[in-house]
Amino acid sequence: MPDDGGRRAPVVRVTGLSKDYHRRGVGADSRVRAVDDLSLTINRGCTLGLVGESSCGKTTLARAMLRLIEPTAGRVELAISETRTVDLTALGPRELRHTRRYAQMVFQDPLGSLNPRHTVREIITEPLVIHRLTSPAELDTRARELVDLVGLDPAHLDHRGPELSGGERQRVGIVRAIATRPQLLVADEPVAALDVSVQGQVLNCLRDLQAERSLTMLFISHDLAVIRQMADRVAVMHRGRIVETGPTRDVFECPAHPQTARLIAHS
Repeated sequence: MPDDGGRRAPVVRVTGLSKDYHRRGVGADSRVRAVDDLSLTINRGCTLGLVGESSCGKTTLARAMLRLIEPTAGRVELAISETRTVDLTALGPRELRHTRRYAQMVFQDPLGSLNPRHTVREIITEPLVIHRLTSPAELDTRARELVDLVGLDPAHLDHRGPELSGGERQRVGIVRAIATRPQLLVADEPVAALDVSVQGQVLNCLRDLQAERSLTMLFISHDLAVIRQMADRVAVMHRGRIVETGPTRDVFECPAHPQTARLIAHS
């Protein structure tokens, strides 16, 4: 993993991002701020590990960054090439659909994130069809190349999600996410639902893909051992805010914020 020390160009820059929810029937001011004026930067080819206690806003941040939910305020600037950066929060529906190929997400629940009626072939080639990245004549070849990237057999292409193991399903989720060659991959607790014996295989798969494709990742996990293994830098989230960030080893060996120390003590 490259510890860039801030020298590489940023792929994503989040500035002042906030997300509010409103609770019904609890008074006039029912606003709950899940993400609070949060800023972060992830440089090209690097992995930022995001840690924090349950319900601190990690998943909300990830979804708001990619506009899977609408942020209340802030900017998310994504470098979709070396010469062009777009503000995801300013895009209209058509532009956003086009730009989604550059920022993809791997979800925690591998079964719930896959359409059970579709075959693996259909699941992983759908993004290629939507974004017109491959001709119909080349779809089968591309599908075989993609499953090979994550160590799946071509025979899996004709299987459906419920027919696969948890580790196989998560590999399908990963290959679907990287099929469009995104600039940014957001992995939200990608191994939390897997057996310990399978977690290492999936983590190795992600590391290999990052090295091969210079992927930039936001890696969310409650497991500090996983973060130590995967992340160049770590950001600690508490009550919707980033309270500490820095190189992974430095943060874990000499935490500067009490919340970081608490997470380490209970890991």
